[in-house]
Amino acid sequence: MRIGLLNNLRAGRSNPEVRRILHMLRDYPEVAHIETTSVRSVPEALASLARQNVELLAVNGGDGTLQYTLTQMLTTDDFPSIPMVAPLRGGRTNMTAMDIGAHRNPTKGLQGLLEDARAGRLKDRLVDRPLLRVETLRDRNIHYGFFFGAGMIHRAIALTHQIFPRGRSQGSFGAGIVTAGLILRAIANRHDGVLTPDKAQIMLDGELIDGGEFTLVIASSLQRLFLKINPFWGRGKAPVRFTALASGCERTAFAAPGILRGKPPSFVTPAAGYTSRNAEDVELRIDAGFTVDGETTPPRSGEIVRITGDRRIRFVRA
Repeated sequence: MRIGLLNNLRAGRSNPEVRRILHMLRDYPEVAHIETTSVRSVPEALASLARQNVELLAVNGGDGTLQYTLTQMLTTDDFPSIPMVAPLRGGRTNMTAMDIGAHRNPTKGLQGLLEDARAGRLKDRLVDRPLLRVETLRDRNIHYGFFFGAGMIHRAIALTHQIFPRGRSQGSFGAGIVTAGLILRAIANRHDGVLTPDKAQIMLDGELIDGGEFTLVIASSLQRLFLKINPFWGRGKAPVRFTALASGCERTAFAAPGILRGKPPSFVTPAAGYTSRNAEDVELRIDAGFTVDGETTPPRSGEIVRITGDRRIRFVRA
């Protein structure tokens, strides 16, 4: 099996960690290795790896690097067939890699993967996941990823980047601090600033969701988000896990702990302003900005966003 490594040197890991990976690769000359210093280099790097017939692609970067890589692979004709993908925990945020079960140390994770590949033991490392396909209908711009958030989530990411210095503190640590603060403000019925409700029209599998204004709109195909939170409690096998909280939903202080675990109390119902459902097709009409795996799109009036789960990828735990 031909293995390739896309090594994003700007993803947030320290230079010593990058040097350890490069040093380790000296023992694995069979690996096709390309380093990138910006997302602008990724398309050319992927085309080169495709020409080398890579069947398993390890990606050393964060959620943004993985999202951009998957989008390029699925929206171009570079790869005759999509390779298996092994995300390493090499960025500021690594929700996807953590959900799949990647080793905390990207060097050790990659080395274990390469050893098992040499020995023909990859079977126990295989994990299938559906991808979110996020398309803006006005310009047909397509993103593939695992987490979508609109409005408040978009503003919370900007706040995290403003408060914390560039680097890994902008990842799960910074996101955790900001999330805790926002939850406390919501419990105190503060709905200004980042928590300002956003007007939105939401259709789930063709059904209009009541609300009009929402404080939270998120979707994912992951089992757990950062800090292992799981704010989804819909049922069924549809690939898009979706949650929306309407402005002014009832008893937020009591509902929040259960919602974060995916086990809300019994009063958390659509009639009370809480919607969580697994869907095949989500369509949003929003004025707010949104994010896909941390990569942000600015607000645009009357934007129509469609979210589906039309592709599955075979991942390899590293």
